[in-house]
Amino acid sequence: MTLLGVALVGAAACRSGSAHPSAPAGKTVIALTVTSKSIPADGSIPVDATCDGVDRSPELSWSAPPEGTKTLAVIVDDPDAPSGDFTHWLVFDIRPDVLSLPEGADPADVGATVGINSFHRPGYSGPCPPHGEWHRYVFHVLALDTTLEPRLGADRASLASAMSGHLLAEGALAGTFGH
Repeated sequence: MTLLGVALVGAAACRSGSAHPSAPAGKTVIALTVTSKSIPADGSIPVDATCDGVDRSPELSWSAPPEGTKTLAVIVDDPDAPSGDFTHWLVFDIRPDVLSLPEGADPADVGATVGINSFHRPGYSGPCPPHGEWHRYVFHVLALDTTLEPRLGADRASLASAMSGHLLAEGALAGTFGH
């Protein structure tokens, strides 16, 4: 059984306020810098990256991960969702030499795997808060000391559980959107 297969039993989430993946024993998680040509730091997410536009993932870039990184993961969530964390995008097993995803990225182009978001579908589904509300959206990049091995139907809980004990570095970029 794959590491991710074992993790499907778990129910952790990857965000402050919820269970968070941990570092390997004796290691300290270091910071990655996450930037975007599409989203200014703590700025508004462009409409084309949302349900009001073409729902295309924004460009994301990050600093080089630490030595020992075997894969990276990108998780996009809405911590302000009425039901709690709402996941908009899960990408994992990104090679450690990849330092960005272009706008409208197909993660398969870099050999990565896409998980199932909170809309119950694979791929990117952009911000789409209830009308009249503004929400924060956080683009997390995590460096891991393991591969998570692709598994059809991997969701946020299984991914977070599989990452536990393997987190070497992390960074995040937040943006806002509302209609």
